[in-house]
Amino acid sequence: MNAQLTPAAINPELDAFWMPFTANRQFKANPRLLARAQGMFYWTQDGREVLDGVAGLWCVNAGHGRREITEAVTKQLTTMEFAPTFQMGHPLAFELANRLAKVAPPGLDRIFFTNSGSESVDTALKIAIAYHRARGAGQRTRLIGREKGYHGVGFGGMSVGGMVNNRKFFGSSMLPGVDHLPHTLDIEHNAFSRGLPQWGTHLANELERLIALHDASTIAAVIVEPISGSAGVVLPPAGYLKRLREICDKHDILLIFDEVITGFGRVGKPFAAQAFDVTPDLMTTAKGLTNGAIPMGAVFSQRKIYDAFMQGPDNSIELFHGYTYSAHPVACAAALATLDIYVKEGLLTRAASLSAQWESAVHSLRGLPHVIDVRNYGLIGAVEMEPRQGKPGARGFEVFLKCFERGVMVRQTGDTIAMAPPLVIEPKQIERIVETLGAVIRETA
Repeated sequence: MNAQLTPAAINPELDAFWMPFTANRQFKANPRLLARAQGMFYWTQDGREVLDGVAGLWCVNAGHGRREITEAVTKQLTTMEFAPTFQMGHPLAFELANRLAKVAPPGLDRIFFTNSGSESVDTALKIAIAYHRARGAGQRTRLIGREKGYHGVGFGGMSVGGMVNNRKFFGSSMLPGVDHLPHTLDIEHNAFSRGLPQWGTHLANELERLIALHDASTIAAVIVEPISGSAGVVLPPAGYLKRLREICDKHDILLIFDEVITGFGRVGKPFAAQAFDVTPDLMTTAKGLTNGAIPMGAVFSQRKIYDAFMQGPDNSIELFHGYTYSAHPVACAAALATLDIYVKEGLLTRAASLSAQWESAVHSLRGLPHVIDVRNYGLIGAVEMEPRQGKPGARGFEVFLKCFERGVMVRQTGDTIAMAPPLVIEPKQIERIVETLGAVIRETA
């Protein structure tokens, strides 16, 4: 037996919560507790103001404390707190689906509701495989993801994802029949590119190699993030996504965009598919759908996919899949209020008007000690630092902590600092984020 007694908790009131994606021991020894939020800011329990440089967790696109969402949620809770959507329905679910179809890329007008990005990804993968079976091509079960891809924490999403820790800890339980494209992050060729890098479009042709290896008749779908966040803001080379679309069309393979991070205005258009002029067959979303107020996700599907299921007896369930909380009425109310804000305030496209200033600001950090790359698109930015020898991630974590101590919240992935502020950010707040980050980097060995 190698079991060890758990040491006495430093803060016993924090002990019961097993925190997600967190260094629990470090956090509980020196907790960072947020007590309230409004607009662009959080406040800690001791009243210290913290400028939000990551929209909560890439989700609070319209800023914190939106009265309109609170009122919509409160009204719905007093009207009907829950309604099933298995063989039943409620009006808000259909209203929301119709509203989303109007802002989606053309053709993506069938909406399946989930509760998170992870659920959206697993739903899209299941739809893709079931679609091919429904049209008589049931041998198409293979899925193609990408190295460095992050598609949530479900076993399907982890399997098509390319995050090392997921594969290290859970690899033996992942889906069979999954292969991966190479990632597109190449600092040697693309360091300090402004916007999309120009080198690397040819990497999309690796899909042809995988198709030759496995045969197109076995492949159901390819899934990629137009811009990945959790891997440290990995951008697609110019023309890369269009080339993937061409290859998928050629071989009758579905293309899935994971837009959990890029959706709802982050890149200057409602979705990255519109910004890059590439329409996928399925698109996964969550986060910004409700401004982070209530958990919710949605899978957007091409009508041809939906129609392929609409066969057999009228009383038969066409897709044997769903969640208890799919289209939860309170989540629908939050999402509808969020869409109203996005439209009223022009937030689905506001990032485009700020992107030039944002780009200049984040690239001003070039030349600082240990900075080896700066990446940006829309209102997404990343600063990658050289790892300390034998201690990968230590420098990035130190920068993250120091920024928080100085009143700016950023996101740390290894030695990359990622930023994606609420879309309501003002120019002076952009300056504050970047100036604080720059000062911290200068003094971090």
